[in-house]
Amino acid sequence: MSKPLRIGMVGSGYMGKAHAIAYRNAMAAFEISSESLICDMLADATPELAKQKALELGFRRSTGDWRDMINDSDIDVIDICAPNFLHKDIALAAIAAGKHVYSEKPLALNSADAKRMTEAASLAGVSTLVGFNYIKNPTLQFIKQLIEQGDIGDLVHFRGVFNEDYLAQADLPFSWRLQQEFAGSGALNDLASHLVQLALHLMGPITELCADVKIVHKQRPLMDSNDRSGRDMGMVENEDQAHMMVRFANGAQGTLETSRVAWGRKNGLSFEITGTKGSLVFDQERLSEFSLYLAGDKPDRQGFKRILVGPEHPDYKAFCVSAGHGLGFNDMKAVEIRDLYEGLVNKRRLWPDFRAATQVNVILDQVIESHRRNAWVKIEQYDGDQ
Repeated sequence: MSKPLRIGMVGSGYMGKAHAIAYRNAMAAFEISSESLICDMLADATPELAKQKALELGFRRSTGDWRDMINDSDIDVIDICAPNFLHKDIALAAIAAGKHVYSEKPLALNSADAKRMTEAASLAGVSTLVGFNYIKNPTLQFIKQLIEQGDIGDLVHFRGVFNEDYLAQADLPFSWRLQQEFAGSGALNDLASHLVQLALHLMGPITELCADVKIVHKQRPLMDSNDRSGRDMGMVENEDQAHMMVRFANGAQGTLETSRVAWGRKNGLSFEITGTKGSLVFDQERLSEFSLYLAGDKPDRQGFKRILVGPEHPDYKAFCVSAGHGLGFNDMKAVEIRDLYEGLVNKRRLWPDFRAATQVNVILDQVIESHRRNAWVKIEQYDGDQ
């Protein structure tokens, strides 16, 4: 490309640091010149914090106001790693300024906001990408190939779980993640957004669902109080866990489960897919392997085979030339950065984009609606132009 792609990133917390690492890793793994992809500006809550984090994370400039970044003519891409409730305002401002947008998930607090963001991007003609990084894993890419090739036959059932324990302790402090105004839904937006997007990616559209949600720990100590005796408490407004039965457009059935209070689960994203000719089993906590059962094997040799991902599988060789050595979370983000860079350079549609992410928001909204109505609900198939 004639000019470098300059990145402006908002937020330097958990995901901001993951993105910063991924930019460096993508350059090394996929031979992207540091003169072609530039981490240019970092925005954070205060000028002091932004300056400090820019030095730590390798950004050339910093600002305490993300609007400065959006108004900077040198910035090409706005990378949103800010809390959920800021995604919409930052993205809409960036789109209005003609910037491409790379946002962490969930895209928005609800489907109405997500649709507005998608339609704005479509009208402005800017490209969008959303950070559903788990599908960028070489293991998941290979599983997708096996399904598309028909190796396990017609799809029959999907059983997926994404459980973690980051809020399992009942006396952890109250935070914005527990308030609908700032987080939207709870475990659904945080965790199930990944699981739903993965199910759509591997199984196809979800047409109906029936769901149940629950708040397990209804109160938590306020963060500005040292008193954990129960006198200064905040009321939890969104769900700790959710369960859903789903029906896919191809006739397959499924169950999806998520929890943020499941003791012992650190990155408990796992699934099992059953087909008419075999089955696949995957666990994100062992992300560089999966188990494959093929019914066509001889009866005395049938059984789940452990497949270790290696250089023969998609994108793995860019990181390591030896099978079984394994990749990590930040490597998946590096593949995502590669897709962002190559898509923009070659003027190809990025994926999953805002339209794809909006479909996830549509489904998550209907989980809450199904619980409210205690009934099966139909799922809109969003066909926005993005």
